[in-house]
Amino acid sequence: MPRVAIPVTQITRSGVAPATEVNGDATNNHSVVNDGNVWLEVRNSGTTVPRTVSARFDSTIDGQTVPAKTWTIATEATRRIGPFPVRLYGDTLLVDVDNAELKLTAYKLATQA
Repeated sequence: MPRVAIPVTQITRSGVAPATEVNGDATNNHSVVNDGNVWLEVRNSGTTVPRTVSARFDSTIDGQTVPAKTWTIATEATRRIGPFPVRLYGDTLLVDVDNAELKLTAYKLATQA
């Protein structure tokens, strides 16, 4: 199944309107276009249980898959995670969640001209 895309919102000097949250999809999970400057904001909308979000590594070590990096998001809390270096996570960041109570947004700084 294709992963649910999380749109990346660019932040500029003039600021940015809050991005639209993507509901966690524990079945299909998520992907984000990654240039190494992307970070995620993950909100746990639940009131009873901490939830987890994971980012899968794109690389292997001696042909072995590296376990995903996992973060716990406390109940009713928001956490910012990243950036995600391309050499480790690839140009498409694969994000897994354990429950739909997690709400995801992705941001990056706009490049200066």
